[in-house]
Amino acid sequence: MPPGFAHAKLVPELLVADLAASLRFWCGLCGFAVAYDRPEDGFAYLARDGVQVMLEEAFRPGRRWITAPLERPFGRGVNLQMQLPAIGPVLAALQAAAHPLYLPLEEKWYRAGSQDAGVRQFIVQDPDGYLLRFQESLGRRPMA
Repeated sequence: MPPGFAHAKLVPELLVADLAASLRFWCGLCGFAVAYDRPEDGFAYLARDGVQVMLEEAFRPGRRWITAPLERPFGRGVNLQMQLPAIGPVLAALQAAAHPLYLPLEEKWYRAGSQDAGVRQFIVQDPDGYLLRFQESLGRRPMA
């Protein structure tokens, strides 16, 4: 594990069809690093700027927690919000690779209690169809 690494209290574990393809997307395009892995199990634990996710190759022998037949896109009904200090580098890498965006870059303000919280964000699908919403904060303001 990298120096100073600490496990987050909630970490999604995503089943993937091809771990190598997922690592090319998550690490190569989205800037995550492998904190540790178990190649013999088809498993990798990724981290970037405090965001953590586990990837596990689904169609391998061994222990897998699959509750229903897996059909693409995986993770239907779920989008993973990841707040980064800056989303520009991820967006630039995706654009350079001609990887399509599910939701183009936008600025959006959401009511959060008695204030509005602003974000700059876009959504992309990973190779298995998981929706990934990358955000950076625009700060808070009084409710509009």
